[in-house]
Amino acid sequence: MNQAVSTKDAPAAIGPYSQAIRSGNTIYVSGQIPIDPVTGEFAGADIATQTRQSLTNIKNILAAAGAKMSDVVKTTVLLSDIANFTAMNEVYAEFFTEPYPARAAFQAAAIPKGALVEIEAIAVVE
Repeated sequence: MNQAVSTKDAPAAIGPYSQAIRSGNTIYVSGQIPIDPVTGEFAGADIATQTRQSLTNIKNILAAAGAKMSDVVKTTVLLSDIANFTAMNEVYAEFFTEPYPARAAFQAAAIPKGALVEIEAIAVVE
């Protein structure tokens, strides 16, 4: 049975999707762009700040589902410019420890609302 996960500590969905879905012991977190849920605006204009906010949004959604970042097994990172990979990766490393989740990272032609980064995650909990 699928259960929607929602929290006010992450931006509301901007379309017909859930912040996350829990299916059994797996949590699928929708792609998070760097919107600060308090202001409704981007957290900043640089890749480091935007990556930090996107990952904070994921962390908060996972918390609402009773999970934590160490439960993440897979992420996908979309970048508006692959040249931002190194700076994104530095911030990404602040949120995860070994064993790191599997990951894919791509440059996308466009990310919603003109964001520099969007990150989705899959977590598994006991």
